[in-house]
Amino acid sequence: MKKITKEEYSKLTEKISPPSPTLKNCVFAFLIGGLICTVGQIFLDTYLSFGFSKEEAGMLNTITMIFIGVTLTAFGIYEKIGSKAGAGTLVPITGFANSVASSAIEFRTEGFITGVGVKMFVIAGPVIVYSIAAGVVYGVVVFLMKIITKA
Repeated sequence: MKKITKEEYSKLTEKISPPSPTLKNCVFAFLIGGLICTVGQIFLDTYLSFGFSKEEAGMLNTITMIFIGVTLTAFGIYEKIGSKAGAGTLVPITGFANSVASSAIEFRTEGFITGVGVKMFVIAGPVIVYSIAAGVVYGVVVFLMKIITKA
């Protein structure tokens, strides 16, 4: 059997693979991502209209969007939406909830600790680490800006 080079393999896969409908994918991603954000805004406005403070409404909105993302994942709906909308479903709150919940569902047969717990944090761990790191960098920048503006 003849070994093929990386270049030959790339040309062969390019020839066999169907072309990606990039424009269509971008439109779906934009529309679905926008729809998810619109739903979040509707919940936020609704909570504000009930008399919650901006901070409380934001917290309730976050909880609601996470609940919706996890519920849609549990019923297999989020995956179907994601297959059509692609990156549009990666809106931070619902996309993160989906990734953590789908890991938990996929590995539940391995037990609560070595399956669900470990696999959930395979996804959540890096997000938490980089969020904290970004927060520290942001805090340092704000601190330095305050020092510079007072000088």
